Amino acid sequence: MLRTTPFHARTAPLVQGWAYRRWAGYAVASAYELSHEREYHAIRASAALFDISPLRKYEVRGRDAARLLDRVVTRDVRALPPARVLYTPWCDGAGQVLDDGTIARRDETVFRMTCSEPNLRWLGENARGLEVEIEDVSERLAALALQGPASRAILEAACDASLGALGYFGLGRARLGGVGVEISRTGYTGDLGYEIWVEAESALAVWDALVDAGRAHALVPAGLLALDLARLEAGLLLIDVDYVPARKALVPGQASSPFELGLGWAVKLEKDFFVGKRALEAEVRRDPSSRLAGLELEWEPLERLWSARGLAVRLPATVERTSVPVYAGGRQVGYATTHGWSPLLKRYLALAHLAARWAEPGTRVEMEVTVEHRRERCPARVVKKPFYDPPRKRA
Repeated sequence: MLRTTPFHARTAPLVQGWAYRRWAGYAVASAYELSHEREYHAIRASAALFDISPLRKYEVRGRDAARLLDRVVTRDVRALPPARVLYTPWCDGAGQVLDDGTIARRDETVFRMTCSEPNLRWLGENARGLEVEIEDVSERLAALALQGPASRAILEAACDASLGALGYFGLGRARLGGVGVEISRTGYTGDLGYEIWVEAESALAVWDALVDAGRAHALVPAGLLALDLARLEAGLLLIDVDYVPARKALVPGQASSPFELGLGWAVKLEKDFFVGKRALEAEVRRDPSSRLAGLELEWEPLERLWSARGLAVRLPATVERTSVPVYAGGRQVGYATTHGWSPLLKRYLALAHLAARWAEPGTRVEMEVTVEHRRERCPARVVKKPFYDPPRKRA
């Protein structure tokens, strides 16, 4: 049976079409209105409020907490100062990605790890011999993501602290709606945004305070369909869609290394040790055979494909999560995993796994599209990610 989040009493009455999606055993709104369009535009033009409570959350504390996390992820956790957050993947012994998420250093010896998959047992197995405690706080801790250009103004109106000094991937504390919360300058939309972490029993007070403060800024609650479109524009990966976690791979070819996923910047091979280091060192010497790249379909050829059927172009209403082939030189050179139309950029975008020689920006390829029940190939070019990267995100 699906569970409900601590915000369900507020969110459920707002879901007009009873459109829900399963997320880590929870029922979460796909869209609050009958279409997700207004929710998406709020992310880019005002502010949107997401219930992200289903994230897995682990508190890691103790003298060896930093040592444990440094052992299991590819980033340098010991160099992370207090009140900062980092994004990182982590791998199995073969250097294949198990999951990705964030690590927040709450103080010298206390960390919070967030992710999509259950990782409690894996953390425990790697903690043998270390002075560290690991607690699954997924149900105890509720979370909201406030995203969009008005998010800072809304938060400052709702809480007792100024957020001007809270930098990108920073972590702070405040009182919001009379409740103590943690606020991180993080998100999954590629825009200015914050994530608010609160004890579950105080969740509704925080929701109410944000909604009250947000009325002057056109704040709207937003669901996963709008989030999916924003994260595509930001070029952000989604587990089980853009990559298969190593634990679920049925054959070796289904799994991916950080280098193949475009996350080489997050692999710190200069560290003494971390799980998968030897395999990744070997991969660096031979270069990855494939890479996750951004694609932009060319509009005029797409329009001609539809015109040949006597129709105007029909764009997908939501982001497509279906795998479709990508071709070059008359043969398949990869596949797209996430693709859809960006209303803001007015472009058809895709994330695609491509053979390395075809993954360089500017390369011309073709992506399969379905036109009136027929498979066609539309010219596309490889472009740099993210597709959308506003300065306000980091300012």
